[in-house]
Amino acid sequence: MDNGKRTVVVTGFGPFGEHAVNASWVAVQELELLGLGPDVQLHVQEVPVEYQAVNSLLPSLWEQYQPQLVVHVGVSGAATTVTLEMCGHNHGYKRLDNCRFCPDTQCCVEGGADCIDSVIDMETVCRRVNASGLDVAVTVSKDAGRYLCDYTYYLSLHLSGGCSAFVHVPPLEEPYSGEQLGHALRAVLLEMLEQLGQDQGTNHCKHRH
Repeated sequence: MDNGKRTVVVTGFGPFGEHAVNASWVAVQELELLGLGPDVQLHVQEVPVEYQAVNSLLPSLWEQYQPQLVVHVGVSGAATTVTLEMCGHNHGYKRLDNCRFCPDTQCCVEGGADCIDSVIDMETVCRRVNASGLDVAVTVSKDAGRYLCDYTYYLSLHLSGGCSAFVHVPPLEEPYSGEQLGHALRAVLLEMLEQLGQDQGTNHCKHRH
């Protein structure tokens, strides 16, 4: 922060299952090419679809970059829009990851709240992006799916005191190209940063619950 820039970390997931090319990482790479403007330092990271990798990687990202905002991007085969997830869930992780592993407890953070909401008002972000004339539809959701996406989101919200976001994208060309998804992510993130800037006086993103 010494240079006056805000720091943002954006992650996408690696391949899994039928997603040999993960649309989320393609979209994040497109976002990296576009950037978030001269006042934002953007760092991107590919995340393996593995619970234990997420457990070690997320705290290190917060420690290394001390970002104002972390946004995780994942692919959903059921999605046809860019979907802003409002909250992460702590329980119900029964699906095996790429290493054929899932937590014994089927839980993300033992003793943690059942659900953590993002401090970002996703409905406002959604409304403003949809009103901007973007050629990509944006919607909101309260269920990130109880797999690595939801798990990552909950852990990130837990680490950040709610100052994280999760965006689901559809598979490539169903119906959007990687380039379209990159532009949509950029519009979404700029709205999130605008909202956080307005709320800066409360400093709620520094709190750790």
